[in-house]
Amino acid sequence: MEIRQTHLRGAPCLLLSTGGASALVALHGAQLLSWQTPDGRERLFLGERARLDGSGAIRGGVPVIFPQFGARGALCRHGFARLRPWRFAGSSDGTARFELEGEAGSAQWPHAFLARLHVTLTPQRLAIALEVVNTGSSAFSFSAALHGYLRVDDLDAASLHGLAGLRWEDSADSGAVYAGSTDALRFSGEVDRIYADLTGTLLLRDGIHALRIGQQGFADAVVWNPGAALAARIDDLAEGEYRRFVCVEAAQVLRPVSLEPDACWRATQWFEPLPGGADGA
Repeated sequence: MEIRQTHLRGAPCLLLSTGGASALVALHGAQLLSWQTPDGRERLFLGERARLDGSGAIRGGVPVIFPQFGARGALCRHGFARLRPWRFAGSSDGTARFELEGEAGSAQWPHAFLARLHVTLTPQRLAIALEVVNTGSSAFSFSAALHGYLRVDDLDAASLHGLAGLRWEDSADSGAVYAGSTDALRFSGEVDRIYADLTGTLLLRDGIHALRIGQQGFADAVVWNPGAALAARIDDLAEGEYRRFVCVEAAQVLRPVSLEPDACWRATQWFEPLPGGADGA
């Protein structure tokens, strides 16, 4: 895998490339901003108004959510990992590694930790692994997610498969809990759901395109699209951009992780493009 330094809208990034595939990672948040497959198709959404100057969260790509999901705690929404600069820690065997360290006694979060993001790119697959090590002397609990914005050509033609029978919490309906999901989820209005205990793979269909999505170590899957009404109130989304993505997040939300000193937690999400019209969920 070839790695070179570059910039996007002034933001320092690393460009990973192999066999016609490429991935662009911003050092701010260790956030993937682009993933292009060998057919030239861009697989991630990045808003045209996304702020890449380090002043806040970047709208699009794959934000790293840690150590808090959403507003479920006292920290800033979705935690601080996506707001801090990460360090490039080298590469081997097609994997680039990024690190973020926190010290005990920090005013924002008092626990010492080391977070690592592993980005593995091949022509057929993208895998992202998040690893958290407790480097302190006492246990701590956290939530985490990989908040991927997956590009679609038209939201009306998009559907997500593989959710049949799963219990889910509807964050757009005051956290109401439902059981027995249907298999195909389509997007009409705001969708903000946390699906529990996902064990199989998912399939995102977008017209003739299909993307298989898997995860290991993450127990939950979060599916989000703001819909027209909410999108109109999001200042870093341009008009109509909500129709160009579906967020399918590998997450650990409903049962936060409790990590003892010197212990390590690791979880992975991966994506595989399938030939047009292929099955596979």
